[in-house]
Amino acid sequence: MPTAAILAFDGISPFHLSVPALVFGRAGIDRPDCWPYRLRICAERPGGLETEAGFAITVPYGLEALDDLSAGAPGEPADLLIVPSWRRDAVPSERLLDAIRAAHRRGARIVGLCLGGWVVAASGLANGRELTTHWSDAERLARAHPAVRVRADLLWSDLGDVITSAGVAAALDCCLHLVRTDLGSRAAAELARRLVLAPHRSGSQAQFFPVAVPPAEQEDPIERAMVWATARLPEPIDLDAWARAATLSRRTFTRRFRDRTGTSPQQWLLHQRLDRARLLLETTDDPVERVAVEAGFATAVSLRHHFRAQLGTSPAAHRAQFGTRSLIKN
Repeated sequence: MPTAAILAFDGISPFHLSVPALVFGRAGIDRPDCWPYRLRICAERPGGLETEAGFAITVPYGLEALDDLSAGAPGEPADLLIVPSWRRDAVPSERLLDAIRAAHRRGARIVGLCLGGWVVAASGLANGRELTTHWSDAERLARAHPAVRVRADLLWSDLGDVITSAGVAAALDCCLHLVRTDLGSRAAAELARRLVLAPHRSGSQAQFFPVAVPPAEQEDPIERAMVWATARLPEPIDLDAWARAATLSRRTFTRRFRDRTGTSPQQWLLHQRLDRARLLLETTDDPVERVAVEAGFATAVSLRHHFRAQLGTSPAAHRAQFGTRSLIKN
């Protein structure tokens, strides 16, 4: 059973703390007996901590609990070490950074959500690599840590051992991605449904930069186009026909789709089809050829190509790992 350790600190936002607790601990929602994650809240100085919401919380475990079970923490050492945010005016102590590096050496995945990327950058684990943080803080983080390539154009990035995300809602996306990686698309989709979230958002933070938004009473043609395409995933979808469904010209449709989602219509459609294929592989015994057709790839060769290119695995390996698995009871 994997252990997810969340690092709390004085002045933490309760919302940022609750995001990974909600996903990995299923705090506040039904928790089936077979949910595989064990949750542990740690702090550099355990005990009472103030939050920026004006109330205090009590954190039972210190940094020793990440590795030293004699510290009283139940279960095994942490497999996921999550820094859910950080204070802009705080410098991570060497003791904290040493604990993060030690967990990484032991094989734990290090996760920095939102401003938690500051702690990941300070640890040196992303030197010569990249990390993602909230778009409004990316430039400042890049100046402070020039050895790191800071991404403001992604919702989250996964290097395998280091995973980072943009802020707030993107942190939920990132945590759902980790569940999808560990447990499969079906488990992530079922959890997302409990949380009333999209199981997978494609795109980038560019969609959240200040842009003109139509008045609420106006219908969103891009949303209408997304629904239209989702209902037709097994069919060939021509870009011109797709634009007509939104009652827009091809050029305007492509531009507004990118403004709305941060990605191209074709890339968005590819991710929707991959999600459909993953779900079919996990929940049916249909041959790969049929899954390919139902997901809109037409041939098994095309499905295998995109699976390998986008997910780094094969349909058969994905089915062997996640097939028929469901971890959430309705």
